Amino acid sequence: MLGFLSARQTGLEDPLRLRRAESTRRVLGLELNKDRDVERIHGGGINTLDIEPVEGRYMLSGGSDGVIVLYDLENSSRQSYYTCKAVCSIGRDHPDVHRYSVETVQWYPHDTGMFTSSSFDKTLKVWDTNTLQTADVFNFEETVYSHHMSPVSMKHCLVAVGTRGPKVQLCDLKSGSCSHILQGHRQEILAVSWSPRYDYILATASADSRVKLWDVRRASGCLITLDQHNGKKSQAVESANTAHNGKVNGLCFTSDGLHLLTVGTDNRMRLWNSSNGENTLVNYGKVCNNSKKGLKFTVSCGCSSEFVFVPYGSTIAVYTVYSGEQITMLKGHYKTVDCCVFQSNFQELYSGSRDCNILAWVPSLYEPVPDDDETTTKSQLNPAFEDAWSSSDEEG
Repeated sequence: MLGFLSARQTGLEDPLRLRRAESTRRVLGLELNKDRDVERIHGGGINTLDIEPVEGRYMLSGGSDGVIVLYDLENSSRQSYYTCKAVCSIGRDHPDVHRYSVETVQWYPHDTGMFTSSSFDKTLKVWDTNTLQTADVFNFEETVYSHHMSPVSMKHCLVAVGTRGPKVQLCDLKSGSCSHILQGHRQEILAVSWSPRYDYILATASADSRVKLWDVRRASGCLITLDQHNGKKSQAVESANTAHNGKVNGLCFTSDGLHLLTVGTDNRMRLWNSSNGENTLVNYGKVCNNSKKGLKFTVSCGCSSEFVFVPYGSTIAVYTVYSGEQITMLKGHYKTVDCCVFQSNFQELYSGSRDCNILAWVPSLYEPVPDDDETTTKSQLNPAFEDAWSSSDEEG
């Protein structure tokens, strides 16, 4: 560690390497925080979570009870034990509350003054955070499964919406109308995600086993249909041009936008090169996925080796993105986990479950000292952390 700091001070090391190493170390030590509770408001399962990217302080949750809650994650009391309080909520008595299950909530990427929500009640609602009133409502003919706004776009305000129909709809917040329809899928759209690298690239996942990448600037729209076989199977084979052998119900770009992760009901997760659509063939093993709707999973950001956090039954499985190695299983919920979100400022994870609870997972810097005769009084670091501090030129 001292050698690392010395090399950084003399300019021999990249200034970001220390930060990446510490971020990696903290993610590897994630554990259930017994000193932090998240106030329980929902009367049903938690379907979706989102932390605003401006300060990383406020979190939205949406539940199967139709309720939306806004939490303050900051420990303003400065006490070791504290509860993340609900600042406000859109409850059953609110005149604009969703009538059915809220499937997706998302902050406006550039300002905490606005957020969006979509529901099984066939609506997408745009909310004013300060007044908790709807600024706009988009109505659809089908149940809404998922929506997403581009995290990087400064040129458009399009919201991609996936519904029970096979068409992807793009709603323009500026005009208040549906401006584009993307056609190509054959069944319902279970997940949509804009690229964090290019503001015009959109990924969509469907129950037809296909994942498509779209360039919304083009009239034809579809750029690539991802093929799990990389074109090596005959087009006559049933699985040709499919990303999974079941419904594809989860999408997530890596933080740099260079790769795309997908999950399907075939109990597989796949990593794709987002520029050419190639299946990288990384093997994550069995990734249990029994969800009949969208599955919200997330990736780390700013680590030496990035990680993906995937709901896995009542646990959250943690894998290294590029090697496929399973690092750990985070256990704490007692019913199925449907969503999780990563807070990159402090390397924390929040998860929502059908047990109506939101749990906070935070880094543990040191492992407990084993209780045996060889134990020294000095706390011992997990060996996995020691590699992260290496000052070797070979470190990635």
